[in-house]
Amino acid sequence: MKPRGIRNNNPLNIRHSADQWQGATEEQTDKLFVQFKSMAYGYRAAWKTLQSYYNRFCRQSKPFTVQNIIHRWAPPNENKTEDYIRTVLAQSGIGAQENLLPPENVDSYHRLSKLLEAMTVIENGIPPNNVNTEAIFQGYKLAFPTNATELDEWMLGEDEYREW
Repeated sequence: MKPRGIRNNNPLNIRHSADQWQGATEEQTDKLFVQFKSMAYGYRAAWKTLQSYYNRFCRQSKPFTVQNIIHRWAPPNENKTEDYIRTVLAQSGIGAQENLLPPENVDSYHRLSKLLEAMTVIENGIPPNNVNTEAIFQGYKLAFPTNATELDEWMLGEDEYREW
């Protein structure tokens, strides 16, 4: 059986809240976690959550780091947060003290997509090669549609894949 986050098209297990998520299914049969129409919409919600965290951390004069993101996403009262952070850092290649760019900045895509990949692995207990990276890409474009063309061009460059 597929993990709950994959079944719900909610790979980061975003909980129900007052938010009315774009792309949520009309019928929500999971009492804890939002169900989305597609994996891309699940990742859109993750990108928008990261954007909200970025805005909140900046207002509180906190850096936008993996540590601060994971402490909010997977708080110690519910998770083994320090283990989560260590795993994300190892899998994503992001530095422990690296201050990340805002999610809506196209230049942040590579680093933050690696963060979402690592979080997907942890949240669903799946191997890294089972993460749907195309859905992460499509989710970004749904979250930040004004950046879609720029992201496509940035990633493709002059008719060949751009090296990160």
